[in-house]
Amino acid sequence: MKNIIFIAPPATGKSTQSKMLVEKYHYNHISTSNLLRKEVSDNTPLANDIKKMIDAGNLVSDEIVTKLLEVELKKISGPFVLDGYPRNIIQAKNLELILKKNNLNINYIIYIDIKLDEAIKRVKGRLICPQCNKVYNTHNNIMKPKHDNICDICLIKLIVRPDDNEEAYKKRYNIFVNEIKPLLEYYNEKGVLSVIEDSLYPDETFNKIEKIIL
Repeated sequence: MKNIIFIAPPATGKSTQSKMLVEKYHYNHISTSNLLRKEVSDNTPLANDIKKMIDAGNLVSDEIVTKLLEVELKKISGPFVLDGYPRNIIQAKNLELILKKNNLNINYIIYIDIKLDEAIKRVKGRLICPQCNKVYNTHNNIMKPKHDNICDICLIKLIVRPDDNEEAYKKRYNIFVNEIKPLLEYYNEKGVLSVIEDSLYPDETFNKIEKIIL
């Protein structure tokens, strides 16, 4: 299998699609959001700054994210799906340097397109397991937990992320949209970009992804 980058607005299913690739094709899933949250939960020297930025709905600095990503890429073996990075051309070029240094490459960049109204609807219903990071959604029957507010796997109470509110989400979405256009043009010019419209059900989106990578 070949390496993949997923690009999509925040909280719109990149992690779900990544985990489906992990389960079916044994990909390594690298989520920059998870890397940042781990820094916070481990109370590292960067934790306080990261938490303030995330809770305010702001993006964490390129320098911090790139550093954490480089460390993570050195740990893995086999194909990987990169979820949440890059978000801009500076990050894309930083990533190219990291990949070259580690004799790695990216074969597919997949942009999952979703509009603001649908994204807000999803984020309002999103629940996350604080232990395994599995994502649920109360607005989608397929993604609902078997028991209200309880993780199917860990059997512990699900949580709502602090930045999963409409005001903070709109800010994150608008930042994303403004930054992502040049990046999509950058990858399109390189001939490696595929764009798919997100579907109501995760399996439909996954089928579209499989048609691109297989």
